[in-house]
Amino acid sequence: MITIAGAGLAGLASAYELAKRGAPVTVFERGQKPGDSSVARFAGGMLAPYCERESAEEDVVRLGGQAADWWSQITPVTRNGTLVVTPPRDHAELTRFARRTSHFEKVNGQAISELEPALAGRFESALYFAQEAHLDPRQALDDLVTAVQSLGVEIRFATSAPAGVDLNCTATAAGLPGLRAVRGEMAILHCPELQLSRVIRLLHPRMPLYLVPRADGLFMIGGTMVESNSDRPPTLRSLTEMMSAAFVIHPAFAEASVVEIGAGLRPAFQDNLPRLTEHDGSLHLNGLYRHGFLLAPAMAQQAAQRLLKETCT
Repeated sequence: MITIAGAGLAGLASAYELAKRGAPVTVFERGQKPGDSSVARFAGGMLAPYCERESAEEDVVRLGGQAADWWSQITPVTRNGTLVVTPPRDHAELTRFARRTSHFEKVNGQAISELEPALAGRFESALYFAQEAHLDPRQALDDLVTAVQSLGVEIRFATSAPAGVDLNCTATAAGLPGLRAVRGEMAILHCPELQLSRVIRLLHPRMPLYLVPRADGLFMIGGTMVESNSDRPPTLRSLTEMMSAAFVIHPAFAEASVVEIGAGLRPAFQDNLPRLTEHDGSLHLNGLYRHGFLLAPAMAQQAAQRLLKETCT
């Protein structure tokens, strides 16, 4: 029996990979239901390895390249790519972004209107990353729970993990040396009159933001990154910047309803890459940072291979 602490993104993905390989798995989760204590519920759900390369290491591209295919076995994945835009006054930001990334096509205003008719006339140029995708994080977590349970994994909700579990996936609660918290803030808007089919990234010198379309006229907007241990609700300044960014993308957001706001603490090591580490007698999978849904599949596969190798020996 392999035991896992934490039924968040990392714990569930690892349980899935272990169970697929025939291992009996039990997951312990302090929360009452899936995602209760997981920062993944505040994620954008972007499977965007090439865009993330702008501020991350090449390992993010390497590890995240197959994420969309992995998730499509479990939950719906929208493969419409990513459109990176900027107002004309910030065009230098688009040039800088292009220098640091790859696998994109430079598109003009006409091409933008063909990709997203709602954005016709709003931007002069953009970068189109056709191979990228996105998913709904909360649906993905629920579907991942269903998938692991169908493979025979036992999830014990409202239950603290015993000491010495085989795999610890408790994020910032793990207290690993060198792990820090990076605060992420988001809002969910309801704007049914606006139709967008792909992730829109708006570049800004101070704070790049992203807008992710979801079902039923909902949109998630986020992107703030502040090193902080506070999980209080978003500040008025952050909300103002996010709402202003949404309005820049399309003025229809001025009449949008704010359905939810939230903030979460994302675990990160100094290099912002996830790690498998030994600590206090357990293997830890931690540090998924802002790349959780993108990197969890590859890291879970590594964790499963290592645990099963150790079990066999």
